[in-house]
Order: sequence, then C-alpha cells, then structure tokens
Amino acid sequence: MKKRTDYITWDEYFMGVALLSAKRSKDPSTQVGACIVNDKNKIVGAGYNGLPIGCDDDDFPWEKQGDYLDTKYPYICHAELNAILNNIGMDLRGCKIYTALFPCNECAKAIIQSGITEVIYLSDKYEDKDIFKASRLMLEKAGVQCRKAEPGIGELVLSYREKDV
Repeated sequence: MKKRTDYITWDEYFMGVALLSAKRSKDPSTQVGACIVNDKNKIVGAGYNGLPIGCDDDDFPWEKQGDYLDTKYPYICHAELNAILNNIGMDLRGCKIYTALFPCNECAKAIIQSGITEVIYLSDKYEDKDIFKASRLMLEKAGVQCRKAEPGIGELVLSYREKDV
C-alpha cells in the first residue's frame, strides 16, 4: 500500500486552523481567525476576533455602524493580536502568521513588534481602505513578507461523527 497523495499542504493546514479558530468568534458579521507557526511548523499561537477576557459578549454592542461607542470597534480584539497574546510563551521572532483577512494597521504594529516575519492571508477585500494601506506600508518597511494564500482546495469539510473517524 502506498501513502495517500491527497493530503493538504502546510499552508492549507495552518490556514485551516486559522479558519477553524474563526468559528469561535461571536461577531455576527465578521469571523476572523489567526494561527502563528514557528520555523519548525509548530503552532505557537492561535486567536479569533472577540472581546477581551472578562468582558461579557452580551454586555457589548456588535453593530458595524452608528456612534463609535455603540459599535463593536472600540471593544473587539482582532484575531492577529489575540494569537500574539495567546502564544505559548515563546519568542515569536521568525514566526509566520496565517490569517483569514489581511491585518489592519493596529495588528500590523503588533505583528512587527512581536518579530513575526511573514504574513499569509486568505483575503485582502479591504485593501482600498486607508488602515490597510497603512498596514501594508508598515509591514513592507519593516521587512515583513506578505503573501496571499493560494490553496489548492476550495473547501475542507470536517466531520464530528464517530463513524467517520
């Protein structure tokens, strides 16, 4: 018997972990996940967009529009920052971060400061917005490589049925 040939690539695996992490988000409009990987392909951090620990999800707004304090934006911690803060306690210099969306300017600052050297993203749908232009500029000037993920698969279905294990 020969080994399987239809296994997923490392990029597909780690982006899959980021996408699975996003499923933990309570945000009704945008779910983003991130996964940090060291140079030995070991996961050292993961996160998703959500409120800080200790803040009840039911006590804060989830609106995208309205008065600033009545929207989610001043309260939500983005997936990339959560992954950095949730890391296993190691130095992140030289690591890669996989994220569903290209990081905003605030997350770019944290990525740069943490020493992460590569960003792999699935979507850059907000590339025309100023905060993402600022992000791209900072990442470029700091020498952080950015590349769009090019998965060879369109989807990956997971089953929790015991018979499928």
